[in-house]
Formats: sequence, structure tokens, C-alpha cells
Amino acid sequence: MREAFSKEIEKLAGADNRIIVLSGDIGNKMFDTFKSNYPDRFYNCGISEANMTSMAAGLAMCGFKPVTYTITAFNTLRCLEQIRLDVCFQNMPVIIVGVGGGLSYASLNATHQALEDIACLRVLPNMTVICPGDAWEVRGAINAALNLNGPVYIRLAKKNEPLVHDKMPDFEIGKGIIVKSGTDICFLNTGNTLPIAMKAAAKLSDSGISVQVVSMHTVKPLDQELLKDVFSKFQHVITIEEHSMSGGFGGSVAEWLSDQPQQKARLIRIGTPDKFMYEGGDQEYARQFFGITQDQIVARIHNLMKST
Repeated sequence: MREAFSKEIEKLAGADNRIIVLSGDIGNKMFDTFKSNYPDRFYNCGISEANMTSMAAGLAMCGFKPVTYTITAFNTLRCLEQIRLDVCFQNMPVIIVGVGGGLSYASLNATHQALEDIACLRVLPNMTVICPGDAWEVRGAINAALNLNGPVYIRLAKKNEPLVHDKMPDFEIGKGIIVKSGTDICFLNTGNTLPIAMKAAAKLSDSGISVQVVSMHTVKPLDQELLKDVFSKFQHVITIEEHSMSGGFGGSVAEWLSDQPQQKARLIRIGTPDKFMYEGGDQEYARQFFGITQDQIVARIHNLMKST
């Protein structure tokens, strides 16, 4: 995902000299070509994320289109006050890009894991929250964000995530993408678990359970029309995310559902529980620990279908 972001932002910067990239002391090699082509539009702000966010807000006030980029846990929680007051309160067109969302940096333990960022940023007025499911959606997200003219948070995984789409999908902020059609249950996925959702759906299909998979790349604003449709059609709607179920994408769907008339579907949320992982391990180990692997999702759906 990060390579797709760097290539797309470089291409867009060639067509718009208002685009400025601010880095929190990472991605220097990744941005070598950008720096060579646009040396006055790249700033390494060091490990000073709060200051970087305020700089971005100031640049936005001067008519630029600033994009901040660093590790997700640092580009959100470490500078939440600056995002809230300097960016959102003043409704500045700053794009905050967090790389390594969820458990991408699991091996570096809790300091680098980002399982609360969606919850914190989606409650801020004026903020749009986008969690692309693959590299194609990353390209769509950055294009859409630059045209929005307001605060946007884009949550990326790290690298080498498998592609789900074979070409650029129709990407629109606040509109989910139906990636796979189905009739029995519906997976609503946000972010980097989209390949897991697709593999789980394929395995369930082998056992006779038809699964629709939707990429809900925008957590805020939610695609309410799509939600109304799936909750009226399916018996079960399952949200999937590499984020805490407390306040995350599943939480936002639950909030929406609580304000609706009685729906046909039951909501099931899959994400990380309300606890830290104190053990060491890579992303796959962490997903196993938290119960969000392909096999664990399949087993949970089988148990769900048996009980209904």
C-alpha cells in the first residue's frame, strides 16, 4: 500500500504544485524521486508529529494541499490535539496518512500497533476517515481526498498486501464497493483485512454458504444506503476490521443500526477485543491472538449458521 501511495502522490504532485508532503522521519528512500523532482515540496519533520500536524495546518491556510505521512500510531494518537484543533476545528484541507495501521507493525509491540486510531479520529467534526482495502483503493483514496477540501485521514497497511481488485474500482468517498456478490450472509470489511474477508468468503462458498463481500473503505461518512440495503436482505451482517471493536468500524455500524427501525439482519462484529497483546509476534501471530484470521472467521461463521 505504501508504494502505491508514494507513486500516486508523486504523479498528482506533478499536476498540482500545491501538494506538499511532510514526513515524520520515515519513508525517505520511498520518496527519493519525489524529493528529486519537487525538492521544495518535501519536508522531513523528524520525530515531531505534533509539530508536523501544525505545520500542515499552517500550509493549508496558505492555500497548499499538505499531506502528512508517518507510522499510524504516531500520526494519530501522538498528535490528536493538533489534529482536533489545528486541522478539524478550522476545517483545513490536511490529509493525514498513517502507514502500518492495525497490526502491521505487531512485532514492535504496543507502541507501534494502531488499534484505536479509527475510534479517535472518526469522532472529530469535519474529519473524513478512509481505510483502503488494497493498493488500487489507496490510489482512489488519495485522489478523492485531494478533491474533498477538508480534513481526511487515510489508514494504510504496510507493504506487499495482496491486490483484491484487478483494476481501479469506482472509488467514491462514502460509497462501499461490492467486491463479491452473495445471498446468505454479508461481510462488510474495512481496510487491510479485505484479502482475509475474500479468502474466508471463498472457503465458506466451498461449504455451501454464499457470502457477499463489501469493501467499506470509508468509515466516516458511512454508506447509509448500502447499509439499509444489506440489513434488509441478509440474515447476518458481519463487520471485519483490524482495529478494536470498541469505537471502530463495527462500532460505527452498530451506532447507525441503533437509530434505525427493526432490521432483518443481525450484526456480528469481528475485530480486536478490548485488551492489549503483551506478547511478541509478527502480524500473522497477532491476528491469530486476536481471532481475525481467515480460519477463525470461517469457524465463527459455521458456528453462527449452526445456531440459527
